[in-house]
Amino acid sequence: MKLNNLKPAAGSRHKKKILGHGRASGHGASSTRGMKGQRSRSGGTKAPWFEGGQMPLLRRIPKRGFTNKKFKVEYYLVNVDTINNIFEDGSEITPDLLCKKGLIDNMKMGVKILGDGELKKSFKIKAHKFSKTAVEKIKAASGTYEEIGVSKKQVG
Repeated sequence: MKLNNLKPAAGSRHKKKILGHGRASGHGASSTRGMKGQRSRSGGTKAPWFEGGQMPLLRRIPKRGFTNKKFKVEYYLVNVDTINNIFEDGSEITPDLLCKKGLIDNMKMGVKILGDGELKKSFKIKAHKFSKTAVEKIKAASGTYEEIGVSKKQVG
């Protein structure tokens, strides 16, 4: 016995069923798909969620609630501690400067200053929003803060 003499056992292998090659293929004109109808045609399947033409479940269930996501304003959050560590005493901090230093990604959203950490230096900070603790810490360090309005481009 040699490898080139090996063959599968008789009857264990079947010929591939060739469909759609007419009557001579041995599978008839309809290629084993039966007579006419949706399932006999190409692409003739319904979506798994199709419910036979009745009103779909998602449309039958009552909807409740309200979302206002379109007008939600999101902010980049920057802590007072981060500003204290990166910038020098007496410098003016703007969103553009924060973007250049890599603290925020881009100017598409507003900047909110949070009061986490300590502020030992005096700064003039301009941002779109400030937390109450951040305002207290800026004032305690004899610094100033200024709120900038959020432009229409930064909304939503």
